[in-house]
Amino acid sequence: MLPDFSSLRILVVGDVMLDHYIWGDATRISPEAPVPVVSVDRDSFVPGGAANVACNLAGLGVRTRLLGRYGPDDGGNRLGSLLSERGIELSSLGCRGKTPTIVKTRVIVQRQQMCRIDRELEPSHYRLSDSIDDEALAAVLADTDVVLLSDYAKGVIDDPLLERIRTRRANPPSAIRHSPLLAIDPKPRRRLDLRGMDLMTPNRNEALQLAGLPLDPHASFDDEAICGRIHEQFAPVNLVVTLGADGMLLCREGRVLGRLPTEAREVFDVSGAGDTVVATLAASLAAGLDLEAAAKLANRAAGIVVSHVGTSPITLESLGQSLRD
Repeated sequence: MLPDFSSLRILVVGDVMLDHYIWGDATRISPEAPVPVVSVDRDSFVPGGAANVACNLAGLGVRTRLLGRYGPDDGGNRLGSLLSERGIELSSLGCRGKTPTIVKTRVIVQRQQMCRIDRELEPSHYRLSDSIDDEALAAVLADTDVVLLSDYAKGVIDDPLLERIRTRRANPPSAIRHSPLLAIDPKPRRRLDLRGMDLMTPNRNEALQLAGLPLDPHASFDDEAICGRIHEQFAPVNLVVTLGADGMLLCREGRVLGRLPTEAREVFDVSGAGDTVVATLAASLAAGLDLEAAAKLANRAAGIVVSHVGTSPITLESLGQSLRD
């Protein structure tokens, strides 16, 4: 049974980008260099990064707003149109004339990614904290059930912005009926102050970084120790660690609840799976589900999206059909 997401209002704050896919075939090697020659069949564009998180929420029926840095360029215009088609409100506060929209181009040959081409500047160009005043930030945070922070380490999420959001959350205007749930999909290599989160969703390597442990792919993953160290440092209310083929680790207030096995039956592309997980978890918790029920739903949603090539957000229809099967 799916919860009713339609009454929720969720604000996504993070690194927005446009994902560009070049689809084609390669049947010969270039005479100019030992590289394949790709004959292009078509191009496609989808929202990426934090914008993909927003698309997952909108696909679940959530009323979704998005705040991130982008430019008034072809990438930004295309991204805005794609989001508008999905009913997502892209805040104009994030538009900066001299900052190019982040675009990631992937060349796909016979359902396999051959290479990726990134167009972006250094993180300082994408900061929001130095260009949005408190009044504007308060307006965009108003009347929101969840503030979901989607960090791709491109510059939008920094400590000043986190502190301002935490302060606003702790002291909401009297007209606001409750403080929003605060969730983050982190990129801990930048050592941000991530205290005060209701939900944190790192993957295996990110959990090790948050716990201050080495990234050893051959070492066993100690659920109790890692959960305890992350809680000691950041005290998230709910911690869900995505472990790929090993499923999900669930922790609440520093206590391990157990693991859920993966729902993926056939994996073609894991791109965007983390976005689906954090979006479904945040929406489910805000809709009143407990952590285990929310994680089961997020696990099912992730299993659906990884069966597609390229970034593909979850939809209410596909999730409902999967639960009925």
